[in-house]
Amino acid sequence: METTLDAAEVRSYADRLLASRREGSAAELVDLIAALEELKSTACAVQAEASVAFDARRRCEQAQAGVPSRRQGRGIAAEVALARRESPHHGQRLRGLAKVLVAEMPHTLARLRDGSLNEFRATLLARETGCLTADQRAFVDEELCADPRALDGVGTRELLGRVRRLAAELDPAAVARRARRAEADRNVTVRPAPDTMAYLTGLMPVAQAVAVYAALRTEAQRARAAGDPRSLGQLMSDLLLAKVTGVSDTGDDGHAPAVPLTINLTLSDETLAGGHAPAVLSGDGVPGEVVPAEVARQLAGRAFAAEATVWFRRLYRNRLGRWVAMSSRQRLFPEGIAELLALQGGGICASLYCDAPVRHADHIRPVDDGGATSAANGQGLCVACNHAKQAPGWRQQVVSSPRERPEVETVTPTGRRYTATAPAPPGWREPRFVRGGPGRYDLIA
Repeated sequence: METTLDAAEVRSYADRLLASRREGSAAELVDLIAALEELKSTACAVQAEASVAFDARRRCEQAQAGVPSRRQGRGIAAEVALARRESPHHGQRLRGLAKVLVAEMPHTLARLRDGSLNEFRATLLARETGCLTADQRAFVDEELCADPRALDGVGTRELLGRVRRLAAELDPAAVARRARRAEADRNVTVRPAPDTMAYLTGLMPVAQAVAVYAALRTEAQRARAAGDPRSLGQLMSDLLLAKVTGVSDTGDDGHAPAVPLTINLTLSDETLAGGHAPAVLSGDGVPGEVVPAEVARQLAGRAFAAEATVWFRRLYRNRLGRWVAMSSRQRLFPEGIAELLALQGGGICASLYCDAPVRHADHIRPVDDGGATSAANGQGLCVACNHAKQAPGWRQQVVSSPRERPEVETVTPTGRRYTATAPAPPGWREPRFVRGGPGRYDLIA
């Protein structure tokens, strides 16, 4: 018998799980682990069904409110993302997956419900069948997932091989067209790695990728044969940097070649003078990354030693840790308030859970509603978040004091409220007081 499930009931059951004691024999504990894994998959299936129902309800409300059909649906994925504590981009993907599972892949959804598949593998099945027609996708869905026993012991790589073989057999022309279209997605991305490193990734057709790698490796091997002490990997990395940026390949002292600091290395004057507060390294369209104080000083020092171009700009914070002003503009960087807003968040979108780089300087309170074009009424957003908040029913307001770090409250069309606080500037620590004696408190930070 079906019953209505509400959020309070789910939270009550979660409280029961947390309050229970994890005791018993080894067999009982491993059974508990398996059951909880199945529960996670079941919860993902219910989330997918709820997301589809929510999408339909919100579109109906937007239509009743007179929103033009071409704009109906705007902001819905962002609402789902906030509810799931995910980025707007991932929220869009999750909503798309939910629609595919509910409408076109019922057997995959059933396997998610009973725990035979997890959300990641269900996503792979939906992605790999995206080039097929609805009937062909339904055939693959039934062939692979109608019988839960067929998935026992199947690894992710094997499952991918099965779905790709079926897709290629059903419509080889569609698979070929998809491969050709994929060339349009070629790009270069950067993402953080441990220990102040980063991954620079180039997505390109396999022939071109192999050619780039082979050329770097051949030249690196030639340098090694000539007596260069760097490892093959170091040489390939330094050669790539030299060829792309034009800097001289002088990384033979154990360090990578120095580069012109046209990136934003944001650090406090105490850090520059030898303090320990970390800095933030960012660039145009690249989210900021925290780097230790010594690494920041070495970056600046090596750039000076190599006679590379280094620019300094003064940024000012008040005693409460809020950015309040900046020095005159410099032609190599984006101008004025827009850059201050981007630096305020370390180059990362100000929306909750969003990791995308800042692309737009946005008015928190819209100009049409009397909002001022000022740093106090501004925030740095990515394109998706800026577009999402333009949907009917979304509201934002600053809820902090003008002297404090900005706190922006977002109210979604369903009335849920989310508050985002700007991160502290580099070198800033929140004041902390400890009791040093009767009636006496000492400042320790």
